Amino acid sequence: MQFIREDFLLSTKTARTLYHSYAEGMPIFDYHSHLSAEEIYDDNTYENISEAWFSNDHYKWRLMRSDGIPEEFITGNTDAYSKFVRYAEAVQDAPGNPLYHWTHLELLRYFGITECLTVNSAREIFDRCNELLRTREYSVRRLLEKQRVDTVFTTNDPAEDLAYHERLANDSGCTVHVYPAFRPDNALNIGADNFTGYIESLGRTERTEITDVDMLLSILEKRLDYFCARGCTAGDSSLEGDFWRGTTKEKIESVFTKRLEGRLLSETETAEYKGYLLENLARLYRKRGVVMQLHIGAARNVSSRRFARLGANAGCDSMDDRNYAGQLGSLLDAVDREGNLPKTVVYGLNPKDMPMIAGLCGDFQDSTARGNIQPGAAWWFNDTKNGIEKQLALFAQYGTLANCIGMTTDSRSFLSYPRHEYFRRILCSLLGAWVENGEYPADISRLGEMVRNISFNNAKAFFRAES
Repeated sequence: MQFIREDFLLSTKTARTLYHSYAEGMPIFDYHSHLSAEEIYDDNTYENISEAWFSNDHYKWRLMRSDGIPEEFITGNTDAYSKFVRYAEAVQDAPGNPLYHWTHLELLRYFGITECLTVNSAREIFDRCNELLRTREYSVRRLLEKQRVDTVFTTNDPAEDLAYHERLANDSGCTVHVYPAFRPDNALNIGADNFTGYIESLGRTERTEITDVDMLLSILEKRLDYFCARGCTAGDSSLEGDFWRGTTKEKIESVFTKRLEGRLLSETETAEYKGYLLENLARLYRKRGVVMQLHIGAARNVSSRRFARLGANAGCDSMDDRNYAGQLGSLLDAVDREGNLPKTVVYGLNPKDMPMIAGLCGDFQDSTARGNIQPGAAWWFNDTKNGIEKQLALFAQYGTLANCIGMTTDSRSFLSYPRHEYFRRILCSLLGAWVENGEYPADISRLGEMVRNISFNNAKAFFRAES
C-alpha cells in the first residue's frame, strides 16, 4: 500500500495549489551541510542502502538506540542487511518521529518505492535499493541531481585545504555548485584539550607561529580570504556554554598567553576570549559580505561512556538549557554600534529560546538586506513537523515571513534532500490554513511568489552565491 501520496501533508485546496504549482519544482539551495566535497568530486557509488543511510546519520542511530537495538547493529561491523532490518524494526514503531516521514520520502523520491518499510518488507526493499545504488545513475552527484540540488555549502575548518572545492569548480561534469563555509570553532574553543595543538597547525597553513591574538586574527583573516576566493559566503560557529563577556584587548592577550602555556582558564576567561574573537570575526565577515551563522544551544557528548567508545557526532548530543539573551544581545550590539554587523542567522536548539532570538533579531534589522538578521531554520531536534510549523509561525509573528531563507539539511547524508520537500509541504500547508481560515487573502499569485522565494530564491540572494 502506498503511504506517501501526491497530497501528503497538504490538507487544503490552497496548500495543494501552492505546493504543486509553486514549490514542487524549485531547486534546492543547501546553505548548511556536513557533506564532503571530496566525496562529491570522487562521485562514487554506494555498495548498499545501509552504507548510504547509516554511515554518518546520527538521527537514525538515535532512533535505533531508543528502540533498544544493540550498538553492533547501529555503528558496529554487523552485515549490511542485519543493520537495515533492525532499522526497519525501529522505524515501523515510530509514528510521529520525522524519520518515519523522511525515510519513506527518501525511498520514494530516490528509488520509486511506495511500500511502507517494515520488518516484512525489508528484504525486498533492501535488494531493490542496492540494485539501483550500484549503478552510475546513483552515484553521489546523480543523487544530488535527482533532487535538483543547485548549491551545497560544506562545513570546513579554517586550516583545511580546499583542493576538492577547486577541482569541483573546474569540473564541467558537476552540475552542483559546491562552496565552503568558514567554521572557526577550533580557534574559538580555547578550553579544548587540543587547543594549543590546533593553533600550531593553523599557523603552519601560513608558515607562521601564532604567539598572540593579533597574529591569530591575521591568520584567520588570510584563511577567510582563501575561502572567499573559492566561493565562500558563509561563516558558521557552534556556540556551547557562555560565549560573550565584555573585556579589553589587553585582558585577552593575557588569557591567550596563559592558555598557550598550558594553563587552564576560568569560565569567565573562556567567555571573554570567545566574545572577543566573535566580534572580530563578525567585522571580517561584514567587510567581505560573508553571512555569520551562529548555532547556539547544543550540549555536546553528554554520554561520556559512548563518547569514549564512538567519538563525537555519534548521536550523544542534546540541547542545553542556558539563558543567553544578554550575551547574544551584547555580542550583536558590540559589532552593530560600529556599523560592522554582517548579515546574520541565529539558530537556537532549545525551542524555549526561539521567541527571544526572534525578538533580538528584530532589534538589529536595517536596510542592508531583506531580513538581514533572522532566526535560522528549525534545527536538529526541532526539525520535525511540529517544530517547523512553530518556527515558521514564530518567524511570521515577529517579522516578515516572505524574507525567510527557508530550509537547510544540516546533514551528513546524500540521501537527505527530501527534507526540503518536507519543509515545503509544511510551509504550504501552514499558508493554506491561514488563507482558508480567513487570516490572509487568497492572493495565490503573491503567495506563490512567496513560496518560491522561501524555497530557494531568498537563500540564493542572501548568500550571494553564483549559480
